[in-house]
Parts: sequence; structure tokens; C-alpha cells
Amino acid sequence: MFYSQNEQELMALGQRIGNLLQANDVLVLTGNLGAGKTTLTKGIAKGLGIEQMIKSPTYTIVREYEGRLPLYHLDVYRIGDDPDSIDLDEFLFGDGVTVIEWGELLADNLPADYLEIQIEPYGDGRQVTLVAKGPRSQRLLETIEHA
Repeated sequence: MFYSQNEQELMALGQRIGNLLQANDVLVLTGNLGAGKTTLTKGIAKGLGIEQMIKSPTYTIVREYEGRLPLYHLDVYRIGDDPDSIDLDEFLFGDGVTVIEWGELLADNLPADYLEIQIEPYGDGRQVTLVAKGPRSQRLLETIEHA
């Protein structure tokens, strides 16, 4: 569990995570509207060497960025319980890193191995909880905690 007092600390945590990511890693970000999912993704992008401005994909569903690895940034809030409305396999099994905001809405359509990142308000900041869902994500979680 991590605590962030402000956006800069949340982005720094994201960058730390991004530095450790490998091709085919999937991150599922959960949290209420305004929790900091896109802010964390900005840090992840920085850790992947992406210099483009990161914007929420709320209306476009998917945004792609090029860096050390491609970043597929998805916001599935608008597709709700119709995951077949986009080709998730293209992103989940591509050659990059996939970050899915509101990914819990995909439930059964998620891969067997992903790292869930829960962001919740905590005082004036955020509490960030990492939950591994498979062997690769467990190794990633342990590396993040000890980095």
C-alpha cells in the first residue's frame, strides 16, 4: 500500500511502476471519478519514456502512445457491460503495456494475469493499493514494493 499526498507523488509512483513494465503487462486502475487514474497513467507513461501529453481516453475509449514500449490507455467506463464493442485482444495481447481505467467493469474479459491498482481518497491525498492477479503481476508487485 502506498500513500500520495498530491498529484506529483501519484505521478512519481506511476513513473516508478512504468520504469518496471514489460511488454504484455496489463494494469487495471480502479477508483471513483477524480481518484487519480489518469494522473497515475501520466506517471506510468513517463516511466515508459513517453513525452506526449497524456489525456483521458473517456470519449475515445483508447489512446495509443509510443515510448520504450507502446502504451495502450483505455477507459472502458462508456462501454460498460458491452466489452465486445471494441477489440480488446488487440490491446491486451499486443506488444505494449495496457492500462485500463474502470477495468473492473470488464470482469470476465480480463486476462488471467494483471496488476490491479486501486486508488482511493485518503485524507487530503490518495491511498494506492496494488493487487496481483497472476505470477507476472506478483513479481511486478514485489519489485515495485522494494524499488
